[in-house]
Amino acid sequence: MEENKKTCLYDRHVAQGALMSPFGGFDMPIQYRGIIEEHNAVRNACGVFDVSHMGEVIVTGRDATRFVNYIFSNDVTPASAGQCLYGMMLNADGGVVDDLLVYKFSETKYLLVINASNIAKDEAWIEERMNDDNPDTPGHPFRVDVEMVSDVTSELAVQGPEAEKVVGEVLGIGCSDLTFYTFKETTFKGHDILISRTGYTGEDGFEIYGADGDIVAMWDLLMESGRCEPCGLGCRDTLRFEVGLPLYGDELADDITPVEACLTMFVKLDKAPFMGRDKVAAQKAAGAPRKLVGIELADRAVPRHGYEVLDTDGEVVGHVTTGYQSISVGKSIAMALVDSRYAALGTPLGVRIRRKVFPCVVVGKKFYKKSYKK
Repeated sequence: MEENKKTCLYDRHVAQGALMSPFGGFDMPIQYRGIIEEHNAVRNACGVFDVSHMGEVIVTGRDATRFVNYIFSNDVTPASAGQCLYGMMLNADGGVVDDLLVYKFSETKYLLVINASNIAKDEAWIEERMNDDNPDTPGHPFRVDVEMVSDVTSELAVQGPEAEKVVGEVLGIGCSDLTFYTFKETTFKGHDILISRTGYTGEDGFEIYGADGDIVAMWDLLMESGRCEPCGLGCRDTLRFEVGLPLYGDELADDITPVEACLTMFVKLDKAPFMGRDKVAAQKAAGAPRKLVGIELADRAVPRHGYEVLDTDGEVVGHVTTGYQSISVGKSIAMALVDSRYAALGTPLGVRIRRKVFPCVVVGKKFYKKSYKK
């Protein structure tokens, strides 16, 4: 059995008493003091996450913009240098290969940040697409170079309402000039890094990419400052869930389309042809058979991933994708993929939790208001 990888901060996590667990092929911290304490630190002050397990791919060349637009659902063409975009890579059936961030340096250079659990799959898929016909020059592949840099890139996420002050005052990285979903290249102790005003928590924050040694040095400074809580992947999930952000493997998958996941705002059907476009366009026009919804239980029972969702006659009409007793909202809530006939707000449903069915109702998926700095 292949051993899990370790990030550059693994020894720090163990020394700080983190509960470690396999995730995406890595040994990652799930929690330190506790999920509730870490969750609240991000909502109210500042938390720092090791997200060095994420994958990074650099695309360069004269066809870089055309190629990224071909494999990516969003449209990078109108974006300025220094902008980030969220979107998905789609398969031929319109299902999601992965969701990702794309960083635009120029018309000839992009950084793609992909999910840890999909690194090998994504890299193979991207390399296959390089040999597809360039829609602009039929019969010819894309003239691009693709470099996989996951093994030489580590990443921290500093998140919360105090994040800007912490990054500036503790790390000495000026970031007040960055607006939401923009990035810049700068230095830390003379070494090149990249910082973006992005995150996965629903709070203001930053993601910082650099070499292993620089990320370790930043972590140590942040811990010594006492101004931010070390946070594990446990609260990263509760935080993203409360603001309706999807997780690949739960709300997104090879057989779940952006239409079903209610993410069509990140699919630009009017741009040049791209992978999965026709299937998504057809489904959007006809209506998706399933839809991702929020559900709220009156009871405190917790709906978990995979639990059955039932109509009032007891027939299975879907399943829970993510569910929690919400820390910020104080309710038992979930996201669920259900038959579209049952997706209207206010629809009464039930969730089977072990042997009992608990009544619930369809609600909006954004259970807690995001606090991004726009």
